[in-house]
Amino acid sequence: MPRSVNSVASRARRKKILKETRGNFLSRKNVWTVAKNTYEKGLTYAYRDRKAKKRNFRSLWIMRINAAARQHGLNYSQFMGKLAQQNVGLNRKVLADLAMNNPKAFEAIINSVK
Repeated sequence: MPRSVNSVASRARRKKILKETRGNFLSRKNVWTVAKNTYEKGLTYAYRDRKAKKRNFRSLWIMRINAAARQHGLNYSQFMGKLAQQNVGLNRKVLADLAMNNPKAFEAIINSVK
């Protein structure tokens, strides 16, 4: 009995990965083994960087809050400490947005905690 292989499924599986690696450089887009490695490495980077993105944004928000708070005579840690004492329930994302886009509202928050 001849060996039966499901070439339709195999080809579909390869086409799916080659489609994902379209736009890559040189053989990374069209040589199956290289494209497969590229695809798997890309998934690893995507997983890692979804976590890193959260860290990067938190860091950005802290920098923005610190810069805005320093304009009003407080540093970041003093400002966040006073917010915690006053039980103000604004997170860093909202505070950074206010500091950038609505400085008057941010100034009102600073005056309320001083």
